[in-house]
Amino acid sequence: MSKTTFSKIGIVGAGSMGSNMALLFADHDFQVSIFDVNSSNIDETLPHLKKQKNSQNISGYKDYDKFVSSLGSNNEPKLFLFSITHGSPADEVLKSLSPYLKKGDIILDGGNEWYLNSERRQREMKEKGVGYIGMGVSGGYQSARRGPSISPGGEEDVLEKVMPVLEKVAAQWKGKPCVTRIGPGGSGHYVKMVHNGIEQGMLGVLNEAWELLFKCLSTNLDELAKIFEGWNEAGELKNTFLVRIGAEICARKKPTGTGHLLNDIQDKVVQDADNSEGTGVWSVQEAALRHVSAPTITSAHFYRIASAARGERLQFFDMIGGAAAAKKQHLEKNEERAEFIEDLREAVYCAFLASYCQGMNLIARTSKDEGWGVKLKECIRIWRAGCIIESEYIADLLEDVFEKDKGIMNVLLAEKIASEIQRTMPALKKVVLRATEWDAHIPCMSASLEYFKYCAGKHLPAMFMEAQLDYFGAHSYDLKSEGAGEVKKGSHHTEWQPA
Repeated sequence: MSKTTFSKIGIVGAGSMGSNMALLFADHDFQVSIFDVNSSNIDETLPHLKKQKNSQNISGYKDYDKFVSSLGSNNEPKLFLFSITHGSPADEVLKSLSPYLKKGDIILDGGNEWYLNSERRQREMKEKGVGYIGMGVSGGYQSARRGPSISPGGEEDVLEKVMPVLEKVAAQWKGKPCVTRIGPGGSGHYVKMVHNGIEQGMLGVLNEAWELLFKCLSTNLDELAKIFEGWNEAGELKNTFLVRIGAEICARKKPTGTGHLLNDIQDKVVQDADNSEGTGVWSVQEAALRHVSAPTITSAHFYRIASAARGERLQFFDMIGGAAAAKKQHLEKNEERAEFIEDLREAVYCAFLASYCQGMNLIARTSKDEGWGVKLKECIRIWRAGCIIESEYIADLLEDVFEKDKGIMNVLLAEKIASEIQRTMPALKKVVLRATEWDAHIPCMSASLEYFKYCAGKHLPAMFMEAQLDYFGAHSYDLKSEGAGEVKKGSHHTEWQPA
């Protein structure tokens, strides 16, 4: 295979991610051409880019012909990076760009795309001799500027050509780039989807901890920032990105006037409900389709959807007499308060671990189903820097698990994981009990607790459910005397009531 070296890149999409990726590539001595289907975005973005370091390496374009021509002659393989909205917008861009593409060109799709769309485009582009990589880019627009965690997936020969480029711009952890060849097909976008699902669960858990401290215990935001800072400095939550930025958010004052900025922000998350972000929906959908229990991730998603409908929430709040509001509490002794905060720290870690386990189980299941051969340890490694779900203790724990058992399908069955859950589950239970008494909102923590309980259930009440299913649906059942049983329809049926 001939060696391909790229010194130029064409970026499609001049939004926050695309423009920051342009600066990132420019910093690494690439000649960057940036294009947007909306010409006004180039007009707005280019003056900002030209004020930055290495801006001489960046040029803006408003039509496809000049954009593609800027990347070299017809015989020269060209490298493109998409930083655009998933679904039909990406299809429209590809349709418009396609007449200009030549054999040997490569497209890096850096959007949050549905993996089956990625695989469809890979097939379409292969007919033209064009390589197409579905590439997860993590870390938000800040990491797009400094170096993100990158999860590319596609054909091996195409990955071989782009890996030197991606290794240059990826985040670094202990001298190694946070990028790896995830696998074939849509595996790269799939792993990024699950990353976002794990992130969704972790965000939900930490938002619940914040309410318990701020609303129930009346902790002021400056003190709350210090609590989160302490959590991030040592112990199981050390160097956890979401905890660190949580401290920064709590401490941030308004740019004008007095008080904290956080107090003015409305209590709703809309990116799932308005369809601007698809990874949360897809994570929930995939967990159900692949038969992987993921209640922390799922509960976080449904909580966010409910939060978006703020008008309906306020109406329902009045209809039930305010019974769903978190109640202020007064813990009499400083020792009692300190003990609760420590329990809360352990509960957050335990629920974070639940979200991680659910996500990794989903990747393991899908990789096996699709024959991708995804290396779970490598997923954890590339999530150590330039990434929203960075969490040092959990990463250390899981890397060791995946090193010892590369083919593990259920992370809960790893001895180290089971030991951690056994150690911290009592704190999670105490927090859930108190939070329930206080009417705090804890969908993710309570779901995490129940997840561990029913996944470790020796005698679940499912026997009663199975009997009812057999009663009206003739679904059949297995007998206790027949051992653990397999995941298949039972061999016994009772005629509970003749038709």
